[in-house]
Amino acid sequence: MKVILKESIEKLGNEGDVVNVKPGYGRNFLIPQAKAVLATPGALRTLENEREAIERRVAATIQDAEKLKEMIEKTQLTIEVNVGDEDKLFGSVTNRQIAELLTEKGFDIDRKNITFEEEIKTTGEFKAVIALVGELKAYLPLTVVAAEE
Repeated sequence: MKVILKESIEKLGNEGDVVNVKPGYGRNFLIPQAKAVLATPGALRTLENEREAIERRVAATIQDAEKLKEMIEKTQLTIEVNVGDEDKLFGSVTNRQIAELLTEKGFDIDRKNITFEEEIKTTGEFKAVIALVGELKAYLPLTVVAAEE
């Protein structure tokens, strides 16, 4: 089943792309959620007429994401955690903790977009990887310190 995406969907395509999906996925999820429309000849003609506006929106989104990337990479987060022997953490630092700290700093980042280059189990300097738009990623510097009792 061919559909035209009305918004970008991770691992499927960007707004305005014509993609081939399984019929159940298209009928039961994409079309009812208004994330796509059936790729009929009329819809394809409409898509060609709107192509320029879609490209401008995508370019604006990428430009905004690049500005956000610069702001995120200039931000330094410090996380205080409880530690045991040899500065080992009780548990680990999670993407939820990072998302909460970013929200306090004024960023609106979904925790699902935050990953780590390596698991954080000790104190020290680390980097969190934040997926922004498509392949664009920001690297957030983190400092993990022992909480003072």
